Amino acid sequence: MKRIYLVLIVLIGISISCTKNFEDFNTDKKHPAEVTGNTLFTNAQKALADQVASTNVNLNVWKLFAQYWTETTYTDESNYDIVNRTIADNTFRVYYRDVLVDLAKAKTYIAAEVNIDGNEPQEIIRQNRLSIIDMLMVYCYQDLVNAFGNIPYSEALNIDNLSPAYDDAFIIYKDLLTRLNDDIAGLDNSEGSFDSQDLYYQGDIDMWIKFGNTLKVRLGIMLADVDGGLSKDAVESGYAGAFTFGENCQLNYPGGTNSNPLYVDMIASGRHDFVAANTIVDIMNNLEDPRRQAYFTQADTSTDPSVEKLAYYGGNYGYQSPFSQYSHVADAIQEEDYPMVILDFTELAFYLAEAAERGYNVGGTAESYYNDAVKSSFIHWGLPIDSVNAYLANPDVAYSTAPGTWKEKIGLQSWLAFYIRGLEGYTSWRRLDYPVMNIPEAPRSEDGSVPKRFTYPINEQTLNATNYYLAADAVGGDLMTTKLFWDKY
Repeated sequence: MKRIYLVLIVLIGISISCTKNFEDFNTDKKHPAEVTGNTLFTNAQKALADQVASTNVNLNVWKLFAQYWTETTYTDESNYDIVNRTIADNTFRVYYRDVLVDLAKAKTYIAAEVNIDGNEPQEIIRQNRLSIIDMLMVYCYQDLVNAFGNIPYSEALNIDNLSPAYDDAFIIYKDLLTRLNDDIAGLDNSEGSFDSQDLYYQGDIDMWIKFGNTLKVRLGIMLADVDGGLSKDAVESGYAGAFTFGENCQLNYPGGTNSNPLYVDMIASGRHDFVAANTIVDIMNNLEDPRRQAYFTQADTSTDPSVEKLAYYGGNYGYQSPFSQYSHVADAIQEEDYPMVILDFTELAFYLAEAAERGYNVGGTAESYYNDAVKSSFIHWGLPIDSVNAYLANPDVAYSTAPGTWKEKIGLQSWLAFYIRGLEGYTSWRRLDYPVMNIPEAPRSEDGSVPKRFTYPINEQTLNATNYYLAADAVGGDLMTTKLFWDKY
């Protein structure tokens, strides 16, 4: 009998022990059940940079729409077909699901973090993090508006609302400026923020303040033809605290499993889908632009007796352009660790040149900012200062003698400088109307012209139909030819 009791006691002990640790059997200790706000912020930063960099035709066709590159064999996207690959749907998904949702969750988690010792510096760090997160959300929403027009905004990112309404694009812009002002005011450089988990600035608050002010100038200048007073206030209040010469916001890719998507799309894939487009190559050839060596390779054109054997030679935009016959994307751009610029001084300086032409008080002349922008671009691409001085002395480049209006001068040079930053180049062209673009072989836009916007995702037409039709009607028709609210001319 004693032996039976002893056996029972042992079994009960084992049972209690197993029950006590039962959850351990269902827990994957190698993968955390919850992520931190800092980690979500880091993930969102990378997803955003990846989207800006990518040339995957399922995700990002802005380099084609800007006519920097054209396709070799399959030319649907160069002819503005965004339906076949549901590119608009994929763009929505990346910005909303992969970037904005992570940023929104990061804000929620960081706001709810327990302040362990109650010291004031921790609250400053928390506020710094929240302000930085929100600035990146502002950046993303501006990209979405610049792509589509009216978008889900006030009701977006709510998992309990699967059919969000679309907000008016101009109202969104005004709210983004309000948010950005609050974000900049909320930054305190007496303490840090994310440290190494910040892939752009490693937690440097001073640089985030400059980022915010530069972004404010970008938002402001877009409103110049819509609300001159609001535009002027935003630009004039932001420019002094914005980037200075040589400063930018970029992601430095380490390579390997975290390589620049350009390397993944064009080298690791083994595909040869893109060559330089004649739109940009012809303009740069006419100007003898030294940046050609940083942008493109030279092509062996020996089969064409009218062109020198080695030359920068672009494929006809929107037509089949065999890879072996045209200039390729420069080798350096296709390296694993090639950094991706999100925002920089070059962009800012072009906006300030425009602001000066519009009579805004921005501390310099249109010509001085124009020259600074071009110099900044050359230095970014690793070209010596004497080459930019010679370029700016070219009568077709010099601000005082280059042909056309200020819109043509600034529009052309900013478009050239935004190379590989497709959405910025495409947006600059839509707003300033320069340079003159080529018409592809079989354009899918309604009137055969270069599109003015993305049409809305197909999923929105089926899963959020009521709000989709309201939005389509509000913007003037869900067409590629419909101009966005800031595109007045």
